[in-house]
Amino acid sequence: MAKAKATVHGAISLVNAIANQKGATLGIDLTVEATIETSPGKGITIESDNKTLSSRLINKTIEKIISKKDLEQNKILVKLDSEIPTGYGLKSSSAISSAVALACAKIFKPKFTDQQILLAGVDASIESKVSITGAYDDACSCYYGGFNVTDNAKKRRIHFEKGPTNLIAVIFIPKNRKRGNLKNLKVLSTVFENAWELAKKANYWEAMIINGLATASILNSDPKIITSLIEKGAIAASVSGNGPAIAAIVKKDNESNIKKIFSPLEGRVIVSKVNNKKAEVHEV
Repeated sequence: MAKAKATVHGAISLVNAIANQKGATLGIDLTVEATIETSPGKGITIESDNKTLSSRLINKTIEKIISKKDLEQNKILVKLDSEIPTGYGLKSSSAISSAVALACAKIFKPKFTDQQILLAGVDASIESKVSITGAYDDACSCYYGGFNVTDNAKKRRIHFEKGPTNLIAVIFIPKNRKRGNLKNLKVLSTVFENAWELAKKANYWEAMIINGLATASILNSDPKIITSLIEKGAIAASVSGNGPAIAAIVKKDNESNIKKIFSPLEGRVIVSKVNNKKAEVHEV
């Protein structure tokens, strides 16, 4: 019998990685907690209040960490508690797979490195078709916090640093969950490449604005909203991930102006701090 609990945070996109497999993200402080409990027996049980959650992703992640032999001899209970709305581009699947991998590793693979734990979630994301690129960029910001600029194809962090704690993310979660055709993102691959090069040089906000205009025009969001947010004092704004959530980075005292832009739209707003805390795990 063993029990471990892992906490991992969410993230928002600065540069979408689908066109070129190169992305940039920033950690935010919405959390996912995964508790793994083992007992004699066999089989995996998942307890979560979230119905849209991919159990395939969780099962695959567990199989990446726990050997077949150990799975034959242990009943695995997974309890998930997430503050991140799923399916809006706020990296819930990366946070969930990282948290599950981290908690499993604590019990079964205590010598695993951060990279091994991260890759278990990334590979599981690709294999369970939750993510096209495996979302290495998302996984890094969920796991390490702060800014992460990554090459997803090579699974490498190219540039990373802590995020500014005097800024907050005001995130709009639209009622309509419709997403555009992701394949069309490749049409603007040179634009995304330029945005990524800016992020690599730590010009994160310029990169995010370019990404915002490009993704909004392709993914069924209105690019005008990005411009209005900047006009009202947002430092940067973009569709997060493949949407449909829209994130604006603002100074705390500007929160209400930004909320006004979202208020006529159908949906709700979440305000989140920037997160620089690395994922953590402990035995319970």
